[in-house]
Amino acid sequence: MSEPQVLYEERAAVACITLNRPQALNSFTRTMHSELWAALDRAEGNPHIRALVITGAGRGFCAGADLSEFDFTPGPDMVERADPGPLIDQYFNPTVRRLQQLRMPVVAAVNGVAAGAGASLAMTCDIAIAAPTASFIQAFSKIGLIPDAGGSWFLVERLGLARAMALAMTGDKLGAEQAQQWGLVWQVDADCLAAAWAMAERLATMPTQALVATRALLRDASQRTLSAHLDVERDTQSQLGRTHDYIEGVSAFLQKRPAQFTGN
Repeated sequence: MSEPQVLYEERAAVACITLNRPQALNSFTRTMHSELWAALDRAEGNPHIRALVITGAGRGFCAGADLSEFDFTPGPDMVERADPGPLIDQYFNPTVRRLQQLRMPVVAAVNGVAAGAGASLAMTCDIAIAAPTASFIQAFSKIGLIPDAGGSWFLVERLGLARAMALAMTGDKLGAEQAQQWGLVWQVDADCLAAAWAMAERLATMPTQALVATRALLRDASQRTLSAHLDVERDTQSQLGRTHDYIEGVSAFLQKRPAQFTGN
């Protein structure tokens, strides 16, 4: 049997997904997407899992799409066969949407190079922790394409237009320390996986629904006027006010004791 392209592990309330094509810097194949979706199903299907870590095997985090999956065999229909649009539509975009809709927070442990859609994957996660040797590369302009898998959206959101534009156009490498200074990652740590596990374990003890609602509010804030966003905040607070964790959090505060959140 062939080696699985995605590994899955659970420890208490945290699940860890490892992209497992180290010989190809964990570049995405169609099979890897499918195995990733199955791992996400597994995490969401376990009610005890309340946070997720995503990392890569070997020396890379993810080098984006495996270009060998594109068919450049000479022939009259080569342009149609080499078209990246269907692959993006059927695989990369569903992966990004799925990660953004998970019922739990997601922490990326960026253990090495994150290039192309691999950089987009890191930015899709709620929090990213990078190894000192990690790097982020917008490799698209080098092959005549544009940042995809959300890259052109996340770059501007995280870095602002000037930095996003220069990185996307030049394809220059952004090192981990600079990425932290610019706000692309939360932390740089020599053992980024251990740090990501620790962050996920911390998040797993918190009110999960509130964390996920916070993700949605922050992600979509720039798409609304302040007045419209105030209404969304109001409605979200009202919904969260009906949860166990809200009642528990306020009760614990008033009783001067640690809160025991359940994620419900």
